[in-house]
Amino acid sequence: MQVNNLGTGNSVANHFLAGLRDVKMQADRHRFRSNLERLGSIMAYEVSKVLPYAPHALQTPLASTQVNLLTAQPVLISVLRAGLPYYQGFQNFFDAAPAGFIGAYRKEGAHVEINLEYLATPDLTGHTVVLIDPMLATGKSIIRSVRELNHHGKPAHIHIAVLVASPEGIAYLKQHLEQPATLWTFAIDIKLNDRFYIVPGLGDAGDLSFGEKI
Repeated sequence: MQVNNLGTGNSVANHFLAGLRDVKMQADRHRFRSNLERLGSIMAYEVSKVLPYAPHALQTPLASTQVNLLTAQPVLISVLRAGLPYYQGFQNFFDAAPAGFIGAYRKEGAHVEINLEYLATPDLTGHTVVLIDPMLATGKSIIRSVRELNHHGKPAHIHIAVLVASPEGIAYLKQHLEQPATLWTFAIDIKLNDRFYIVPGLGDAGDLSFGEKI
């Protein structure tokens, strides 16, 4: 699995990620969701650079010309609920892309267990898939999601798009992913704490976007 850390260089993405992390700004849910969406658009642009293209002829008012266009839109898969604002940023760029949704969440306890209770997806056979989930903590929800997606057709390649990743989560993906995949992130943080949250991280992206759940 290739890992692309977009946070190693200077860009405006660093400002949006800083806004997500800053406790002084997190009280503004609209701003939090907007920053998630902005980062989704930036990530979509970066992912678009490695997708397959082919020459396409077109006619302008002045002349015929040729441009390279995507051979096919990727399938966008969002992990609910935290992934929705981040997913919107991808959809802004890949506006004709088919989409799917996964309801996967962790059960709190001494060991992380993943519940997956909802999955809606088109046929994935031979397609490029972008799996969108803001946080890569333990990596278990990503692996569970990928295994379930494979029951709906094996993709040609999976791009896993997260905001923040832990070293432990990256190691888990490298150990358990069994198909071509690329991980994209804006930051690789220090570690997981004893509750399996990323440090320094940013907290619970779903709660910060939509309010605390019970």
